[in-house]
Amino acid sequence: MDQDSIPSGRIALAGSGYEGRLERVFGHDAEKVWAMLVEPAAMAQWLAPGVIERRQGGAVRIDFADSGIVIDSAVTAFEPRRLLEYSWSSGGQPQRPLRWELHPCDGGTRLELGVRVPKEEDPAKACAGFEGHLEMLAAALEGVPIRFPFDLFVQARKAYAEQVAGLQS
Repeated sequence: MDQDSIPSGRIALAGSGYEGRLERVFGHDAEKVWAMLVEPAAMAQWLAPGVIERRQGGAVRIDFADSGIVIDSAVTAFEPRRLLEYSWSSGGQPQRPLRWELHPCDGGTRLELGVRVPKEEDPAKACAGFEGHLEMLAAALEGVPIRFPFDLFVQARKAYAEQVAGLQS
């Protein structure tokens, strides 16, 4: 993996935790990218099997069977083809909001992903995981779904850990 492929997302202190800001530009319109975020069959290609009720307050259930993680939360912000927010937590766990924002741009759609985690958790691991899933999303949009890119995860986690160390010094 070369230096150019290391993620360019940023982690910052945010309230009582951290927020990662990841961004990708896809050569597809917002309608297609949106469908990948909310359609169960599409989600299974790049994230995990799941269902998102498309309305504020709607149920979110995503099952990462391989890792044993199940997201069981609710939609906290919803604007079709533009904004989706929910926590990637379950039950009494601390809230870990994910905020997916779509913006039309020249030649496609810019996706901005906000990943928030509590201060006692590892923001580098969380952001690196979502870097992997965004890579899977890019592949799925092209019709060639891929497995989770573990090498990218390892490189991204290292790069993000360096950012976090800078925040703590």
